[in-house]
Amino acid sequence: MSDYFSVEHPIRLAHRGSRVLWPENTMHAFRGAVEDLGFAYIELDVRLTADRIPVVIHDATIDRTTDGTGKVSDYTFDELGTFDAAYHFDPDRGFPLRGTGIRISRLEELYRTWPEVRLNIDLKASNEEWAVAEVVRAADAEHRTLIGSFVDGRIARFRRITQGRVAVSAGPTASAAMWSASRVGRTTHRKVQAYQLPFDYRGLRVDRKLIDAVHRAGAHIHLWTVNEADEMRRFLDLGVDGIVTDRPDILNEVLAV
Repeated sequence: MSDYFSVEHPIRLAHRGSRVLWPENTMHAFRGAVEDLGFAYIELDVRLTADRIPVVIHDATIDRTTDGTGKVSDYTFDELGTFDAAYHFDPDRGFPLRGTGIRISRLEELYRTWPEVRLNIDLKASNEEWAVAEVVRAADAEHRTLIGSFVDGRIARFRRITQGRVAVSAGPTASAAMWSASRVGRTTHRKVQAYQLPFDYRGLRVDRKLIDAVHRAGAHIHLWTVNEADEMRRFLDLGVDGIVTDRPDILNEVLAV
């Protein structure tokens, strides 16, 4: 098993820091999860700027989360720094963090700020693999990185680039194969270290059969995005290895951290 998973069990993964408590995918959110709530694992999304710098943002455009408009890939990193990444964070429509200096961040900044924290990186677009792999290598962070994607080819390319030194999670094809095998009491063996699955996707039920099949393959199973305490307890009792959540505060209460 990869050293990535060695910090705790079950693993608590703060989804984008938190979309509920703080402006998502910002240093402000990650600081809240890591420093205030004690999370050792952060889930985040990466895209490339016009000058090919990996930055932490989910959408292809900056419209939903900042006061700007347009594609991330059309701006240099310095140009992105002029936009307010907390502009649309509203609780109760009061927009409490507007104008407080919260910006889109480089991936490199997370590695540098928290040298012990594990990052779970979702590659959101094509042709990011080399740039992200270089940031991971430069940070000496291969042991504390897990790469995922909704596109099988991105995961495969990242594995080739890093020669398997960085843990990866299963893409859609491997995940579907594992689920199918689990229905008949079998498993599959892929070069992945984790299956990170939605807990309520199109009737593909996460149950003991699936969890056992993943474990027989020597991998972890993590579920996203689980935000209700009762659901967290149910899946933890079933034996999942990690919960990805927008409510890191609630997960701490469930686990009595």
